[in-house]
Amino acid sequence: MQIDITRYSKLISPKDTRYNEEREEKLLERCPPGHEDIQFIKTPTTILDVSGAIIAWYLPDALTDATQKEIWAASDLLAPSLEKSIKVDSNWQTDQEWFNQSLENVELTPGCITLSPAWFQQGHENQSDLEVSASLKGPSSENVLKAIARPAAIATAALRVMHPEQYWAGLRAFASLREKAESKELPKMSETLQYWASVFNTLSVISNQETPNHRDHLSIAECFNILTTVGNYSNARMKGL
Repeated sequence: MQIDITRYSKLISPKDTRYNEEREEKLLERCPPGHEDIQFIKTPTTILDVSGAIIAWYLPDALTDATQKEIWAASDLLAPSLEKSIKVDSNWQTDQEWFNQSLENVELTPGCITLSPAWFQQGHENQSDLEVSASLKGPSSENVLKAIARPAAIATAALRVMHPEQYWAGLRAFASLREKAESKELPKMSETLQYWASVFNTLSVISNQETPNHRDHLSIAECFNILTTVGNYSNARMKGL
């Protein structure tokens, strides 16, 4: 793509939510993607920016049916947390307007939650101590962590290939978190970190949700997130630039 992803990421702000067409047009004028027509990608692909940096990996059918079943089983354990997450007149991530009970996946509980062994609780980003996310503080937390261990390890192995620097930085970060949990005597965090198998520090579980056009502003151009879809569905499309 004829776009400098680092420059593009510096130009966008929390105000650029894709809702404001005028702002979007100005942004595209400053950072044109280099193509006018919609291009559909259906095969394994890496997308490069103008500098040759890989900005996305697209790997359809990368997860076997067995692995998808493991993820599905783990989502069943998270059903109580998913159900509690949906609110009325909330932000779009948890507003009930954006959730549907799938006719194909009727046994799957709609909801949106985040799992993390160590993060700042919402609204308390200036706290000195990190905490285990609420979704991992329940009695079934150990079973949840064991259920997602292999899929999490697969995502970690993929990052080792895709972005070695980010992979090693993640390992160093978790080593530091373990030391901090022990020195500050945080037993729940120590226990959670023992079973946490991902090099990423958060995992968002989004079940049967339709999302508006949006950007995730907490991401940075130099690092990757991993997005995985699981379940029975058809005609799914993810739109990029």
